[in-house]
Amino acid sequence: MKILKHLFDRNLAWATAIKEEDPDFFSLLSKQQAPEYLWIGCSDSRVPANQIVNLPPGEIFVHRNIANVVVHTDLNCLSVIQYAVEVLKVKHIIVCSHYGCGGIKAAMENQGHGIIDNWLCHIRDVSRFNAEKLSGLTHDKKFDLLCELNVIEQVKNVCNTTIVQNAWDIEATLSVHGWVYSIQNGILKDLDICITSREQLAEKCKKI
Repeated sequence: MKILKHLFDRNLAWATAIKEEDPDFFSLLSKQQAPEYLWIGCSDSRVPANQIVNLPPGEIFVHRNIANVVVHTDLNCLSVIQYAVEVLKVKHIIVCSHYGCGGIKAAMENQGHGIIDNWLCHIRDVSRFNAEKLSGLTHDKKFDLLCELNVIEQVKNVCNTTIVQNAWDIEATLSVHGWVYSIQNGILKDLDICITSREQLAEKCKKI
């Protein structure tokens, strides 16, 4: 049990099934990585990027953290974005949250959670920025809306990185999208926040 044998057994069964269906799958996959999408999502185990959009390995480059936050001091996230944009030449960056996010829930609570509270400050900032929109709502509606507003804020943060700005300056084809996933029914919701240029970012920011 110490080596988690059951997981190695599941891995062997999975790899065997894949090779039976497509004998060349792994040999071809190992030779290149050319995804068109960067997925910035939540660390929640119920939100697996590839499965949600029904794409096989190799099709999505993924970065995940608690509550899918993009912070301009987070070198991990920025390094992922840079590699995706400048090396892999992805065409789409997707920021995807999910309803019922534990990070959002914790940020809404008036109690301490330990070291994660430093990270949750970014969510509380989103709540503060949008206090008028969130005012007067029931807890559940406020929870859902904050999940959506957090995506919108993180999309703007992605767009304002020097990486994305530089890509647009050289007229690279790059779109940034904001989505929310429902764990209850498995359906994605497009928040209509697709941004493809500096000008479009400025225009969107006037409306949101």
